[in-house]
Amino acid sequence: MSCFLKVAFSFTMFGDLFEEDHSSVSDTRYANGKKLKTKALEPPAPREFTKLSGIRNQGGTCYLNSLLQTLHFTPEFREALFSLGPEELGSLEDKDDPSAKVRVIPLQLQRLFAQLLLLDQEAASTADLTDSFGWTSNEEMRQQDVQELNRVLFSALEASLVGTSGHDLVHRLYHGTIVHQVVCKECKTVSDKQEDFLDLTVAVKNVSGLEDALWNMYVEEEVFDCDNLYHCGTCDRLVKAAKSAKLRKLPPFLTVSLLRFNFDFVKCERYKETSCYTFPLRINLKPFCEQSELDDLEYMYDLFSVIIHKGGCYGGHYHVYIKDIDHLGNWQFQEEKCKADVKLKDLQNEGKIDDPLVILKAILSQEDSNLIPVDQLGQKLLKKIGVSWNKKFRKQCGPLRKFLQLHSQIFLLSSDESTVSLRKNCPLQAESSFQRKGQQIFETLTSESPGLNDETSCPHWFDINDSKVQPIEEKAIEQQFQGKESAYMLFYRKSQLQRPPEARANPRYRVPRHLLNEMDAANIELQTKRAECDSTNNTFELHLHLGPHYRFFNGALQPAVSQTESVWDLTFDKRKTLGDLRQSIFQLLEFWEGDMVLSVAKFVPAGLHVYQTLDGDDLALWEIGVADEEDIFVWDGVEVGGIQIPTGGDCEPLLLNVLHLATSSEECQQLVESPHVFPANAEVGTVLTALAVPGGAIFISSTDSAGGQSWTAIPQGDLKKTFREHGLQSGSSILIQDARSDDNSLLTKQGKWITSVNDIDWVEVKNLCQLESEEEQVKISATVNTVVLDIRIKAIKELKLMKELAENSCLRPVDRNGKLLCPVPDSYTLRDAELKMGSSLGLCPGKAPTSSQLFLFFSLGSDIQPGSEMEIIVEETVSVRDCLKTVLEKFGLLGDAWHLRRMDWCCEAGEPLREEDATLKELTIRSGDTLLLTEGKLLPAGLLKVPIWWFQPRGPVGQGKSRQDQTNGTPSQGGVCRAAATPGAPGDVLAEVPLCYLGDVEISADATLVQLKAQAMTLPSLSEFSIPSPAFLRAWTVDRKRPGRLLRENQQQLRDCKLGRRTEICLELLQKEEHLGPQDVLLRTQLRLPGERAYALPVDMVWDAARGTASSLRQRVADSYSLPVENIEIAKYFPDKFEWLPVSSWNQQVTKRKKKKKRDNLQGAPYYLKDGDVVGVKNLLVEDTADFSTARDDTERARQTPPALGQRKSQAALRGQSSDVLPGADTPGRPHRPEASLSIHVGSFR
Repeated sequence: MSCFLKVAFSFTMFGDLFEEDHSSVSDTRYANGKKLKTKALEPPAPREFTKLSGIRNQGGTCYLNSLLQTLHFTPEFREALFSLGPEELGSLEDKDDPSAKVRVIPLQLQRLFAQLLLLDQEAASTADLTDSFGWTSNEEMRQQDVQELNRVLFSALEASLVGTSGHDLVHRLYHGTIVHQVVCKECKTVSDKQEDFLDLTVAVKNVSGLEDALWNMYVEEEVFDCDNLYHCGTCDRLVKAAKSAKLRKLPPFLTVSLLRFNFDFVKCERYKETSCYTFPLRINLKPFCEQSELDDLEYMYDLFSVIIHKGGCYGGHYHVYIKDIDHLGNWQFQEEKCKADVKLKDLQNEGKIDDPLVILKAILSQEDSNLIPVDQLGQKLLKKIGVSWNKKFRKQCGPLRKFLQLHSQIFLLSSDESTVSLRKNCPLQAESSFQRKGQQIFETLTSESPGLNDETSCPHWFDINDSKVQPIEEKAIEQQFQGKESAYMLFYRKSQLQRPPEARANPRYRVPRHLLNEMDAANIELQTKRAECDSTNNTFELHLHLGPHYRFFNGALQPAVSQTESVWDLTFDKRKTLGDLRQSIFQLLEFWEGDMVLSVAKFVPAGLHVYQTLDGDDLALWEIGVADEEDIFVWDGVEVGGIQIPTGGDCEPLLLNVLHLATSSEECQQLVESPHVFPANAEVGTVLTALAVPGGAIFISSTDSAGGQSWTAIPQGDLKKTFREHGLQSGSSILIQDARSDDNSLLTKQGKWITSVNDIDWVEVKNLCQLESEEEQVKISATVNTVVLDIRIKAIKELKLMKELAENSCLRPVDRNGKLLCPVPDSYTLRDAELKMGSSLGLCPGKAPTSSQLFLFFSLGSDIQPGSEMEIIVEETVSVRDCLKTVLEKFGLLGDAWHLRRMDWCCEAGEPLREEDATLKELTIRSGDTLLLTEGKLLPAGLLKVPIWWFQPRGPVGQGKSRQDQTNGTPSQGGVCRAAATPGAPGDVLAEVPLCYLGDVEISADATLVQLKAQAMTLPSLSEFSIPSPAFLRAWTVDRKRPGRLLRENQQQLRDCKLGRRTEICLELLQKEEHLGPQDVLLRTQLRLPGERAYALPVDMVWDAARGTASSLRQRVADSYSLPVENIEIAKYFPDKFEWLPVSSWNQQVTKRKKKKKRDNLQGAPYYLKDGDVVGVKNLLVEDTADFSTARDDTERARQTPPALGQRKSQAALRGQSSDVLPGADTPGRPHRPEASLSIHVGSFR
């Protein structure tokens, strides 16, 4: 009984986790065993009723999709990009030709916009575009900030269009200027500074809305007086002054970025500002401009896009509200769309429409292409008039398809009779009797559709959420003023910008001819594929459970014989009727006598249960709700094996876990646990009767808010209620306590955390001038508007340092790790410097850089140690070549074999500065950036430097180099490098085998994998090996010092392998050539040694994953070791956790009977089986233990636990020692993955 309980609960837990994979079979063939049915690869779904296309999410690219849709719905940007022809941009066909000058990014943007305009698919793909960015799969899965993407994408686009007529595209549409002015109250001298912008960044915190923020930025003046004076260069003293800013030049398109993410320096955590922040649909920028003498219309801007962020500061989701300027979409709400349906139903109920010809013509008239699959025509008729064709018209008119054939002068059927359309030239005599009613229906269906007739009544707004596009009303924008889902970027366009009439509702407007031809050909191909797929997908799989082969036991139906004989599989056409299905089963089961009843059944943990009987022999199977993989019970409708069978959902059998607290003869209590089956409509009190307990209390298990288990007693009066009324289901636990026990509750208690923080109105200044003072640090009272110069002067006074420091010192922020950051200019306020109250500043010798200078950090090599960076001040106009010379002089280095790299957000070596003649300003190097001085000349564009490692999982042991010794590493004759473990020795698992470094290979990104192998064979380290050809080498990527992804296609170009710029390759020697198919998975199997916690040498095994099930893998393993399949157990090894996960044998038998279209695909959760995985094999004939682990696994698992505990203790200690955080303050406990910089790689077109 306990074994049965385990199977039932495991089925409940894992039943929905696997995806099924079937292969197609004819609908006229039947068999006793299971057939696999492979579903045809479906073409992309067509556009929905909005007639607009979304963009598919690649895993974490919702931010990219939102911005691309905004650019696409900016017609002026889209058409300016379309105006650049192949003569300027090149052709995508030549993108892999090094001699061709192909500007891939703008070409892929053109192609994407053309697909969004013209290709009939629900969602477009950005895979080609992100490939042109140089992104790998890791970057496509990582979400970034859309505001940063806006700047990076524009920068990449400008770099890609250098030397073309579109070189100023971004500048012309989005560039504006701001002027900052400081006016001296004494001499009236005006000091101004002009600043360029592509987007305006406005504050959200403590601001009511956009207009309020712009007023604070560009209308209000900041007055310097009293203790906050300004140093005037003309007067040469501290004077009263006023600081202000104005918009000098407005762009045609204004982008506004909202600062919703802030950092709390008290709590030391980031947070999202979710307060109410309003923004108008139309805004007048005249009050914020330097020149205001023009007409008001020159300053009016209309909102046309709102990018929305939903979530918190560590993750979330982006979507966008967009105004359809050119009315390209169908702005028609579903409610309004179905008004016509209601009207048609009313006419039907009133008896005004009773002719099927009129109704079918009206339905087809609504279709844009007048083309529709026949089975969908029946579905639409059912939705329109509320009754199916078979019930309403079949008796008088026959089947629907036959009716369409009889009226061939009106309806045109395709050759395979799968689709139907209206003929263009219908004879008048055929229409005369129905003309009035048909016109009446058509008017009913179209008169109230605002998307068709009333396009100018209100703006057309859409919510575009990745693939989904929905129309929204303009007032819905107000819901994005505040909350966790709120506006993040705003896009305005000048109200004076007018679109030409020919662009309205014309997606082909200004699209280049070559793209029009490409999209037209793609649409024809899509229509052909959809027709083929529709024909293929009209069959489904049914599982027939034969009543004579079952018996009723323990509250449910159980197979009386083997599962194979009890269940027959039938592939059938879902468009056929229930009567057709019954007749086919009669022909299949020649032994059947008497009535045949077909009922829908489902597997529950207790067994098979019958729910409802199918009736309506004239109804199609899809009409009565029969689904793919449905379980059908075939019986006489009354009894099975002489026992009357309860049916329906009310009496569904529940498998409950009953715990009985009993007292033994020795007066000690023990908990007895046993499974029991009860009907869902039975009274809970029947549990006492089943256990023969005369009286007592019943407790129900539940999960509290803290995630713990608690028990709730059922009152005596509620024992008459059913199990269903108490919310019990299969797998629930019940505790029975007899009257002799005094305990009556097992409830748990829970507590709450209380947090509080203090306000801070000071900054801390530390003396870092290497001069003695009475105090090392002082706290200076300040506000966000305090000027940095005043703080510095006060700090010098309070530290009692020399007055000369006032002319030769600066303040530098100190981060939480004690690192000094870039000096802050004296003229900045704390708000300008983005410094929070409570920040630490260092008083350092030396002046801060001027506005034309850059303060940079430099470090030697890629191994960056905190505090090891050097500092330098250079002009922003200096070239990369001159900057490199300056840095080399500072480090005292000679030679030209050096280059500079940026440091990315992960404090690792990032992209190299390749353009030596470009200035630091052109490369957007800013003060505070860290550059790395790296040894070695940069490779020319298009070349890769690939480190090659050696991996040999079996064979004699040899001596080799470690990862630290990477020069001239030569493996010995055995070919296997030994570190701490002996590969293949008893007790070892394959994942322990170390790698041996062979050397680096410089190769073109256009080279193939086989060419990389051939070049690796020329390395001196492999000279002693006898390798017949590259086909005898297997290539892997290196992931965490282990083989990662298997590189299969020898003829595939390296750039198409998505290796990334730092990918390392390891090679493995094969005994013979290997040719893996696309569905083959390469596994390493190791047989467990009997009586020892150890494994034999690994053996490579190729498994066909097309079937993807546990039973197929078990059979393949059994065949490779020549063992009976029922006498083996297998498990997958997880080397990071040092754990084994057994691949159970029963879940295939249970899961494949489920109604849902899912199978236990081992390449999904929880196994994630892939190339190179280790599979342990246990021979049950000689060993019958459940353990797969080795002694090393136990040791490593125990070693992993203490550091985690120690880390938690150290974090708690740090929180307790912090003077800025009160005890009990809420600090983020969940670790977040490190941020990664966003970059787009662009070729040089100078």
